[in-house]
Amino acid sequence: MLEILKSIIFGIVEGITEWLPISSTGHLILLQKILPLKVSDEFYTLFEVVIQFGAILAVVLLFWNKIWPFGKSDNKAPLTSSGAGSWIKKDVFVLWFHIIVSCVPAAIIGLLFDDWIDEHLYSPTTVAVMLIVVGVLFIIVEHFHSGKKDKIIRVSEITYTTAFLIGLFQVIAAVLPGTSRSGATIIGALMIGVSRSVAAEYTFYLAIPVMFGASLLKGVKYIASGAEMTGTETGVLIAGLLVSFLVSVFVIRFLMGYIKKHDFTVFGWYRIVLGFIVLICFFAGVFRP
Repeated sequence: MLEILKSIIFGIVEGITEWLPISSTGHLILLQKILPLKVSDEFYTLFEVVIQFGAILAVVLLFWNKIWPFGKSDNKAPLTSSGAGSWIKKDVFVLWFHIIVSCVPAAIIGLLFDDWIDEHLYSPTTVAVMLIVVGVLFIIVEHFHSGKKDKIIRVSEITYTTAFLIGLFQVIAAVLPGTSRSGATIIGALMIGVSRSVAAEYTFYLAIPVMFGASLLKGVKYIASGAEMTGTETGVLIAGLLVSFLVSVFVIRFLMGYIKKHDFTVFGWYRIVLGFIVLICFFAGVFRP
């Protein structure tokens, strides 16, 4: 029961930090240091990714009408005026082609270096440094972005070139924990003239194939390792996934409302403060390498 209660806390933290640009992976690494789950190493590697999958299910629920490419209802760009083609949403298919282009760079890096990244870069020091660095970048980018007219104010205006450039920023998050996938893509999008609301919405969509692919990869590796999931671990996984999904629904709605009136500067300052706290704790011996 204690481990399931811990998993609920992990789910809450994941549901909040996956969508706010403050690094979900970084927070989960720190939480595991402070409140460690008593599970096998193989299971925990699976758990921290699968609860992220729970979070993206919230995106699927909230944005279903915008990401499901079939149906006559609200079909603004049917493939044909009648027949089977009238059920195909051409604009949604184009959106998914853009998302795929954005995900290719990170997917390649993930497949090639997943194990090496897990072994060498998942540490409190890496998290702390990237929390601070990206926090500073948020403040700088928002300073220069303030008052400028956005070039892209709708998701439909994102081109393949823009999608690829945003994908390159996503690679940084794939390699360095503490960067924040949403943080990296939002910063990249803002730098090339994408509005805040579009940058946030597009990064939500990017999470779907990225987290699905990551969950599938970790699942396959877990099965291939021959590990067997205990009853407690099964409960931990289900509780964490469900809680991260429910919390994500509320956080996504909050963020989309928040950025209509505010910028991302507050998240930059939060990252910087948290990063220095982690560094102090590390050098004080609270966190071990």
